[in-house]
Amino acid sequence: MLAEQLLRLTRRLHRAQKRQLEPIGITPGQARLLRVVSRYSLRDGAAPRMTDLARGLEVVPRAVTTLVDGLEQQGRVRRVPDPENRRVIRIELTDGGRDTLDALRSARRDAVEDILAPLTADERKVLGGLLSTLVDGGLPQPC
Repeated sequence: MLAEQLLRLTRRLHRAQKRQLEPIGITPGQARLLRVVSRYSLRDGAAPRMTDLARGLEVVPRAVTTLVDGLEQQGRVRRVPDPENRRVIRIELTDGGRDTLDALRSARRDAVEDILAPLTADERKVLGGLLSTLVDGGLPQPC
């Protein structure tokens, strides 16, 4: 019963998020790719390679090529040569890509807000604590 409820909630959240993505003109896969590019750039200070993106998305490299092609045509990412090895191509966010990430964050918040609307502030706090326990596997968080 609980597993089915979690699955239904997950599907509902995905549908709500997908509705929020439509006006932005981006697919859920492209949204994930933008988030991964951003994380690599923030963490490593360097734009990721296609293989890094495939690993981060847990997909085959060919799938990444299709996603990057679409985002590049939309002006949200660009391919750039690696400064140390020109045979290596890295994927950078453009200003349009950063703007899209901001819009995605807003869309995600709106989608979650729609789903959490029936809950009171106290219920949301309890739910947040329970979800943290599940996500973190019950492990204590570092200070």
